[in-house]
Amino acid sequence: MTPDLNSPDSATVNVFMASEAGASHGDDSPTVVLPMQLVSLDDAGQTDVGQQRNHNEDEFVIQTLIKRLENPQGRSLQAHGLYVLCDGMGGHAAGEVASAKAANFIKQFFETHTWDKLPSEAMIREAILGANQDLYRANQDSSSYGSGRMGTTLVMLLLHNTHVAIAHVGDSRIYRYTRKKGLELLTLDHELGQLEIQRGVDPEVAYAMPDAYQLTQALGPRDNNCVDPDITCLELNEDTLFLLCSDGLSDNDLLEESAETHIKPLLSSRTNLDQGMIELMELANECNGHDNITAIAIRAKVKPNMATLML
Repeated sequence: MTPDLNSPDSATVNVFMASEAGASHGDDSPTVVLPMQLVSLDDAGQTDVGQQRNHNEDEFVIQTLIKRLENPQGRSLQAHGLYVLCDGMGGHAAGEVASAKAANFIKQFFETHTWDKLPSEAMIREAILGANQDLYRANQDSSSYGSGRMGTTLVMLLLHNTHVAIAHVGDSRIYRYTRKKGLELLTLDHELGQLEIQRGVDPEVAYAMPDAYQLTQALGPRDNNCVDPDITCLELNEDTLFLLCSDGLSDNDLLEESAETHIKPLLSSRTNLDQGMIELMELANECNGHDNITAIAIRAKVKPNMATLML
């Protein structure tokens, strides 16, 4: 079930301190709010053609820049990362071209825009609409119509220290796993079934419709007037694992049903993320396998920034 993303995410921790010697638990004590700092960042990505396709229409990009810092309070990191996953639209011509073009456009966009902080929602939207326009123009130039038009989903995560932005178009997903809340789905699929649910239709009725899984938006087939990416900003306030994936992995509630065995262990620094991604590919091929399978995992470890007490 998708959490309420409008609730505040604060990358801080409250430290309660007695204001006077002998203060009791019943006394009001001042609260020092400490910001969090990043202490480690790991990532891995993997893709697989699946059991029924003869080519892979998925594409992913991982770009991470990490600077390690030493100070009297211990080690910390300054980091920013760009993580992009695209799933070329099944049944459309050149889906693999669409996913590669979109992922590469986003990558080049943020390479040419210097960011010393988390990119704004406006900048993220500009990047996504630019990728859509690039694909739409290619479709127009080739005079492709209907199912002959190439298209792709897009899901992306940007990270700057403890600040995170997520965005998506289509039915590729982002999950978050933390010790406090377990596995959470952070995105809503852009498809007709989900649209009916938002209109008040019972989920079982909505997804019993024959066209329930038809996408309501994707990159490429239509111009920017028909593309409205969902963008959300978050902050890290505890150790967190993010998982971006195509529907070849998420279909049939596979991740929800396998969270304890295949997602929870990835939060531990003792678990190799590359091996974890391979095991997710194997799981998807065993339980789904009908589509291409792609996933990106990002593991971020944080701690309170005690240095701020010295200021």
